[in-house]
Amino acid sequence: MSQPPVIVLVRPQLGENIGKAARAMLNFGLVEMRLVAPRDGWPNPSAGPAASGADIVLEKAQVYETVADAVADCAHVYATTVRKRGVTKPVMTPEEASREIHREEGRSAILFGPERSGLETDDVAVARTIVTVPINPEFGSLNLAQAVILVAYEWSKGQSLAQPTQEEIDPPAPQDELDGMIGQLDAMLDESGYYFPPDRVPSTKRTLRTVLTKPGWSSQELRTLRGVLSALEGKKRHRSG
Repeated sequence: MSQPPVIVLVRPQLGENIGKAARAMLNFGLVEMRLVAPRDGWPNPSAGPAASGADIVLEKAQVYETVADAVADCAHVYATTVRKRGVTKPVMTPEEASREIHREEGRSAILFGPERSGLETDDVAVARTIVTVPINPEFGSLNLAQAVILVAYEWSKGQSLAQPTQEEIDPPAPQDELDGMIGQLDAMLDESGYYFPPDRVPSTKRTLRTVLTKPGWSSQELRTLRGVLSALEGKKRHRSG
């Protein structure tokens, strides 16, 4: 079984962005971050607040002087970049790269460049594969955390991450229950003089039925709504009496 990929931030500039990248990683089950020559040194006090609780990623983060050092123990290295930058290598989408990582033996590393300039040609040259996100050609601007979260999400598709507990949803009510509620409401509206003018009554009733049949009410919801209608009807009778 393949190991989770290592996320390598090459010359990251702001502590906040390192923290946001850590948060993106942990959201999708990645915890190993490596930093290559971070501009402001490491640890960085600005990273913690931006990580929003992803402290384990920051605590485990390791610092290296060069890209080669950071990926020395990795058998597969991917470089995320918008363009090839003069280097001829296989190009994949994050989805394709993630599928390959899951099939591969040995460690994989994914390189992300500094915020302003991205990876340099020499950085990309270390990698064996380029990962490019299909993006609007007229606005190809992804920040560091966005790039990390896209790749991490695609990798997580092959994992059994915990999903939020789902509550059972009641099945839709049978048609006769829905018709009963609509009939009750229709009678109340008719009595109150809602349907006017007369030539618009059929159209108004059709519109009302369309609105009421859209949600797919459960039996409990219909009972609750009919209880509301009965209460309003009873209150009206009490006042008229």
